[in-house]
Amino acid sequence: MKTVKIIIIAILAIAFTSNTNAQTTTAKSKTETIKVSGNCDMCKARIEKAAKIDGVTKAEWSKKDKTLTTTFDPSKTNIDAIANKIAAAGHDNDKAKATEVAYDKLPSCCKYR
Repeated sequence: MKTVKIIIIAILAIAFTSNTNAQTTTAKSKTETIKVSGNCDMCKARIEKAAKIDGVTKAEWSKKDKTLTTTFDPSKTNIDAIANKIAAAGHDNDKAKATEVAYDKLPSCCKYR
């Protein structure tokens, strides 16, 4: 009987510890939204791919609203780094403008200027 009690206590301790770690991980992420220029589904794929740098767990661009909502670990990256990566892919946004060279590489259907 004593062994059963010890096993139950051990299982409960593990369950509470893993739940605490999950809450800590969630608390570390930050979600931000920025405006990103684009037109089509190809833009959506390019913007979301460019936004998924190290530390980003979610990136979703809305074609209708022209907004990117991204969730990231602020100890690994920030919204400015994400915006710069998107601009390097050819898409202007609230934080950074694409260079002419990057913009000119976009397919004609993706040009928004």
